[in-house]
Amino acid sequence: MVLIALLIGASVAMGAVLYHLRAKAHERLLAGEATTPTRAPQVAPVEQATLLVANDNEDTLDTRILSLPLPQSPDMRARAILGKMMDLYAAPGSSHTVSGGATAIQQVFLLPAGDPPTIAAPALQTAHSQTSPELAVVNLSSAFAAGHPTGIETESLTLLSICATLHANLPRVAEVRFLVGGQPRSTLNGHADLTRTYLTADLTSVAGANR
Repeated sequence: MVLIALLIGASVAMGAVLYHLRAKAHERLLAGEATTPTRAPQVAPVEQATLLVANDNEDTLDTRILSLPLPQSPDMRARAILGKMMDLYAAPGSSHTVSGGATAIQQVFLLPAGDPPTIAAPALQTAHSQTSPELAVVNLSSAFAAGHPTGIETESLTLLSICATLHANLPRVAEVRFLVGGQPRSTLNGHADLTRTYLTADLTSVAGANR
């Protein structure tokens, strides 16, 4: 009987201690919530973006104006715009059916024109005039390149739409180079040349064909 009484007493005491600790923890939680300032999540402002979307039926680039939340960083802005265009390509009923969506664009680096297109491009940036021409290095995902429909026309339209869209939104982009998975590659998927530098000035007639 004495042992049972001691056990009951110990159980009651432990319950009281646990209740007290729980109450103190709850008070600390409420105090932390009261002193932590509430911050609204940062949302990129919505701006107009010009997309030059490939049209397989007409073999042209169609102009589409969309309102998108765009970051202030030019590199991130370029990636967001190209990602939206890739989402359009992956959508049902697309005029240029290509899978992958926004994840196809891994990075976009903006450098002074003439810099080498390496994956370490940001570390190579140097001070230059705000009006100097720029080189855009677009790093495509390996999965996107491997799954891209093969053929010179469809591959070329994808590359030209990327180049024209970059220039339409970032007029200083005069040259575009491509990497795949961070590495140089000879073609997109067997046809369109990825070893060359694309000059955006040469795309004016193509981009304007169906505006």
